[in-house]
Amino acid sequence: MNNPVKSGIWGLVVGDALGVPVEFKSRDYLKQNPLTDMIGFGTYNQPEGTWSDDSSLALCLADELTRGLTLQEIGNSFVKWFYQNHWTPHGEVFDIGISTREAIIRLKNGEKAELAGNWEENSNGNGSLMRILPLLFEVQKIKDRKEKYELIKKVSSITHRHIRSCLACFYYLEFASFLSSEVKYPISDAYKVANHSLLKLTEELEINPKEVELFRRITNGKLTELQEEAIQSSGYVIHTLEASIWCLLTTKSYKEAVLKAINLGEDTDTTGAVVGGLAGLYYGQNSIPKEWIDKIARKKDIEELTNKLSDKYKIARC
Repeated sequence: MNNPVKSGIWGLVVGDALGVPVEFKSRDYLKQNPLTDMIGFGTYNQPEGTWSDDSSLALCLADELTRGLTLQEIGNSFVKWFYQNHWTPHGEVFDIGISTREAIIRLKNGEKAELAGNWEENSNGNGSLMRILPLLFEVQKIKDRKEKYELIKKVSSITHRHIRSCLACFYYLEFASFLSSEVKYPISDAYKVANHSLLKLTEELEINPKEVELFRRITNGKLTELQEEAIQSSGYVIHTLEASIWCLLTTKSYKEAVLKAINLGEDTDTTGAVVGGLAGLYYGQNSIPKEWIDKIARKKDIEELTNKLSDKYKIARC
């Protein structure tokens, strides 16, 4: 039996840790020196198995969810991470995006959590997309599409309040929800479901067509027809979402998906984390190479957290 809590979170953390040593490396460099296994040091001079802010903030969210969904407490957890090294792999913060940093400073200064994130158009990095996966287990209890989106929007808005980031998080969790089903339909079915759900939501909310158009390369159903050179892998939220879905749709295993994503270059840890969460959900924890999981920093703490989260949502630990 597959446990989606364990599969998704381990998939995210391992994908993140794989990408950390080569973050900011160009695609050309990685074509000459492809990543094929978990390594250490590199960009941040961190030992192998070290995860970044992507996993830290996802684990903060997961940890708070075990106690109940309180936006301000989630925000407080992010503050503890940045200022007190809470949920860091080795007791220090070594990577953080500009918008996330600014939001956390506002939280520390007393801003309400759902208003802390930047709302400007130029603040559409992937900082909320990278950490949103644990919310899946909460939104799966909600049937109404708009109600589901409102919750996702509030959690995204702790660091990223622009509608583009919120819609990207909604799309991602719709995709993830289908993948986590006990019945393993083709990934292409999840793609169709997520496309339909996002387009229906934008109709219901009467979202500006210019915003909807930005998702068209995904929602037109033809993402797999794009060649690698057409896929970008920067820290822009649309690029990360496109690259992650494209990698998942064009591979056949967890390992293949995350390595393909990371070897696109640039924001390697986040692309690895975002696709890793999806691939973990679909292929299961047993699909993630054991030797990679064994190298992950604070493995025991993460295992305890996934057990608590499984208990919270009444998911068999297995």
